[in-house]
Amino acid sequence: MPTGSADGRALQLGQLPEAVAGVLARLGDAGHQAALVGGSLRDLLRGSAPGDWDVATSAPPEQVAALFPGATWENPFGTVTVRATPGPVSVEVTTFRVEAGYRDQRRPDEVRWGGSLEEDLSRRDFTINAIGWIPEDLRSRRGLLVDPYDGAADLQRGVLRAVGDPDQRFSEDALRILRAVRFATRFGLELDPATEDALRRHAAAAGTLSGERVRDELLRILGADQVQAPPSRAFAMMERLGLLVVVLPELQAMRGVPQAKARPGDALDHSLRTADALPAGDPYLRLFGLLHDLGKASTLGDGHFIGHEVVGAQMVEAILRRLHVPRVEVARGRLLVRHHMFAYAGEWTDAAVRRFIRRVGASSLADLFALRRADDVASGVEEPQSGGLDELRARVGVELATSPLSAGQLAVRGDDLINELGVRPGPIVGRLLAELLEAVLENPALNERDALLALAHASLARGPEATTGGAGTHRPARSRP
Repeated sequence: MPTGSADGRALQLGQLPEAVAGVLARLGDAGHQAALVGGSLRDLLRGSAPGDWDVATSAPPEQVAALFPGATWENPFGTVTVRATPGPVSVEVTTFRVEAGYRDQRRPDEVRWGGSLEEDLSRRDFTINAIGWIPEDLRSRRGLLVDPYDGAADLQRGVLRAVGDPDQRFSEDALRILRAVRFATRFGLELDPATEDALRRHAAAAGTLSGERVRDELLRILGADQVQAPPSRAFAMMERLGLLVVVLPELQAMRGVPQAKARPGDALDHSLRTADALPAGDPYLRLFGLLHDLGKASTLGDGHFIGHEVVGAQMVEAILRRLHVPRVEVARGRLLVRHHMFAYAGEWTDAAVRRFIRRVGASSLADLFALRRADDVASGVEEPQSGGLDELRARVGVELATSPLSAGQLAVRGDDLINELGVRPGPIVGRLLAELLEAVLENPALNERDALLALAHASLARGPEATTGGAGTHRPARSRP
C-alpha cells in the first residue's frame, strides 16, 4: 500500500512493478515528463493491484514508439502500447493532450498534443481517475502526487465526483453515465450530490450509445467479483437514476410484477438476486440470469406466468442482438432462458433423462444447472433431497458416461444406410438417423449395427420411400455376403 502523504505532495509507491518503473525511467532519461495516471494510480492508492498500467507523457506518440521497439500505435488518441519487461506487463503510454468539442457525445472533435499534466488530468471523467504521480527517485519509488481535483481525498471519503462541471463531463461522452454507476458500485462510493443530479439530467443520453459500448460496460459491471459490488447494487442505482429504463427498458418493466416467492419483492428484485447468485467469472451467464424472467411482464394471468420462458427467450435474443453480443452467446442465452423452467421429478425414466440431455444439449447442462441453482437462491427455496437438482445432475452424469446421446454415437452412419439399404443421399438419410437415435435414447441396448439396420429397413418398408424408385430416394439394397 502507498506510504507517505496523499495530499498532493510526497508519495512512495512501493507496489510499482519494475517493468512499469522501467517505462517511466526511459521516458525521463529521454528528456520527457512522464507520470503514472488513471486507474492504475487509483488502484494503488486504494491498496489493490492494478489490472492495467497507464502512463501520461509529454513525448509525442512517434517519439514514444521510437523509444520502445515493438510498441504499437494504432489509434488517433496518442496511446502507444508498450510491452514492458521484465514480465508480461503491458503499459499504455498516452501523450498529454487537450480535447475540444464532443458533437457525437463520444469522441472529441479535436485532439491536440501538448499542454501539461494538469491540463491532461482536467479532461478526465472523475476525480478518482484524475490523479498523477511524477517519479523523483524510481529506485526508492518516491515521487510527487499531482492531484488538482482532490481525487485522493475523494477516495478516502468514499465519494465519486465528476471533474469540474458534471454537466459538461456527461455531455462530452454519454458513456460516462454508465461508468459512474460502475465505479460507484465497484469501489463502494457514494455519488457526490451535484454529480448525481447531473446523472439524472443526462440519463436519457445513454440511449444514444451504441449497443457495443453499452454491452461492454454492462459486462464490466456484471464481471465485478468484489463482495461489495454485486450486480444488484449497480442495477438498483441505474433504476434510481432513471438509467435502467433507457438502457434495458424490458428489465425496468419487471418492476411491480408480483412474485409468489419465499423471499419478498417483485420480479425485478428476483431477477437482480438471480444475477447476484451466479459466478462473476462468467458475466454473460450473469446477464442471462438478470434477463431470464423477462417474459413474466407480458404473460401474467391469474397468478401464473404460462409460457413466460418462451416469450422470454425471444425477448432475450432481441436484446442480445441489440447489444451486438456474439452469436454464440445469443444462442446460449436464448437456450438457457427457454429451458430454465424444466420440471424434474424422481419418477423420470432413464430414457426421459436421456431425452432431457438431448433436448438441452450436453454442453449447456452445467450452465442450465447453475442458472436453476441461482433461481432457487433468489426465490428462497431449496431443491428437495429426492427428485431435486442434485439428483438430476447425478443421473445426467451417469447417462453422459454410459449412453449414446447423439447421432454421431450410433453404431451406424449415413454411409451404412446408403450402402446397405440402398438409400440415396438426401433428407431421407437424416430422417432415418433421427429415428434410430430416438430408438436408442429409449433403449441403449439397440445401439448395435445389425439391430439399427433392421430398424431402418423396417422404417423404409412403412414409408412412401418403400417403392423402388419412388421419389428417387430409394434403390434396391445391396445383397449382403
